[in-house]
Amino acid sequence: MLDKNFDVQSIAIQANPAKVFDFIAEPTNVPKWAKGFSEVDGQTALMETPQGKMKIGMQMEVNKALGTIDTIMTMPDGSVGKAFSRVTENDGGQTAIFSFVLMAPPVPLEEVEGTLEQQKVQLAEELQILRGILENGN
Repeated sequence: MLDKNFDVQSIAIQANPAKVFDFIAEPTNVPKWAKGFSEVDGQTALMETPQGKMKIGMQMEVNKALGTIDTIMTMPDGSVGKAFSRVTENDGGQTAIFSFVLMAPPVPLEEVEGTLEQQKVQLAEELQILRGILENGN
């Protein structure tokens, strides 16, 4: 049996789906809601790690028609991490559902379970921050 190396989380956001998509798809907004990043410029990002800040390559592949926002992160050693997300209309377009597929980071196998478990908790917190920004502006 294959060990689970991913986590899927979603959150309902009481805001216009187009507004939600546009905010999430803008790379420079990532540090506003994702605690693991302190700076993002559309090509690179500063990731906050237990060892300090780490500069990585970061690209967002966006398809507004499908509502997808995929994030490709290239680590200093050349390994690649990926996260897949989607904004879906709900309630006839009055609200949005943001779904996020968190993949295990590209680290040695013995570290994946603990690292993924930590990231799952952090993602749940970040989704609440994101909802607060998009619903209340804070």
